[in-house]
Amino acid sequence: MTEPAMETVDSFGMTAERQFADLWSRSVLTVRERRLLLLGLLVGQGLHEMTDAQLDVALRAGELSEAELREVAVFLTHYAGWARGAKLNDQVESLIERVRRPRSDRSDLEG
Repeated sequence: MTEPAMETVDSFGMTAERQFADLWSRSVLTVRERRLLLLGLLVGQGLHEMTDAQLDVALRAGELSEAELREVAVFLTHYAGWARGAKLNDQVESLIERVRRPRSDRSDLEG
């Protein structure tokens, strides 16, 4: 008699996903407040790829405006250091340009 095939279950991934979902859905802090805290932490640690992802979500989800992202860059530059602040500024400006580009392409087609 043969054993049934074992399914590979990513229990760590499932647990982590559940914990993050629970963490982000708690009611004391808003998602926007959590996003700001996370951005500060990521920039302070120099985790640029993760910062890119969080900036993108914040802008596209409407949690932070272009002006607010720029202000975050100014603020964090003074606390995370000039090198990290300059990198963050570049990330913010690149994101804004990427998000605006499809909008301008669509308006060209509509006009």
